Amino acid sequence: MKIVILEADSLGSDMDLSGFSRFGEVVIYNTTKEDECPSRVSDADVVICNKVRMCARTLQGAERLKLICVTATGTNNIDANYVKKHQIAVTNVAGYSTASVAQHTFAMYFYLAEKLRYYDDYVKDGSYAKSELFTCFGEPFTELEGKTWGIIGLGAIGRKVAAIARSFGCHVIYYSTSGNHEDPEFERVSFRQLLKDSDVISIHSPLTPETENLMTLETFVNMKRTAILINVGRGPIVNEWDLCIALNEGLIAGAALDVLSSEPMKADNPLLAIKDSRKLYITPHIAWASVEARTRLIRMVQKNLESYLAGGDLNRVY
Repeated sequence: MKIVILEADSLGSDMDLSGFSRFGEVVIYNTTKEDECPSRVSDADVVICNKVRMCARTLQGAERLKLICVTATGTNNIDANYVKKHQIAVTNVAGYSTASVAQHTFAMYFYLAEKLRYYDDYVKDGSYAKSELFTCFGEPFTELEGKTWGIIGLGAIGRKVAAIARSFGCHVIYYSTSGNHEDPEFERVSFRQLLKDSDVISIHSPLTPETENLMTLETFVNMKRTAILINVGRGPIVNEWDLCIALNEGLIAGAALDVLSSEPMKADNPLLAIKDSRKLYITPHIAWASVEARTRLIRMVQKNLESYLAGGDLNRVY
């Protein structure tokens, strides 16, 4: 059996992929462009990929291909009709990054809310060493306890964030983007009420027709001017041009983003013009990527492959 890993760089160079060798011959490519794909998968039995499109153009000639293992939860890079027609099984992974994303959500919040960039610079540029006062009040910050934390998308990650926010003393509310989700532990509210009442809004929902472009200038106008927005869901949920206006005009206090409408970030993204780290903090889609989460992901892919070879359907999508 030949296993081809097309995008090893998307898992990190610090990850151990040697465990796949117990299943057969393994060929690893750090990155793969779509036009490189046909030649690389031509004699593969199993393909392991992340973002590269799996369709008629990229899989042409891959007559031996039996299984595609996607190293992500989303499978929008898979042409469902094509893989079904050619009887190619597809698996994904889910739940591996819950703890990592929840942790990063709060890391981003505290970076903004406690003005950590300012105080780090204050010490490192020598200002504290020159001060006659033992402390500094240059950038006031407030406590999280007693605040209202609003969640958009109360799935596994959203619920983890809700539990942590509650442990900090927050009142937690959530908005169901599908309109069908009910959770007895947390208060479900309308979208308008969530905007109006929340001191912090964190987004954990998938990208759907209901969530695309959900956060626009109209929604920012209805938020508290002291509110912080955090998006660790999907980039297109937030209209970046409108967010830029909202931050520049002080409609909200700040935003922290781990996901963007286009990744990697494009040079013409309007948010690049905002240099004030008290208002905007962007990380390059790393919330999911703790060492532990990536290790779990690789183990899950190996279990999916093991299950398939044993006649099972663990995490099978198609």
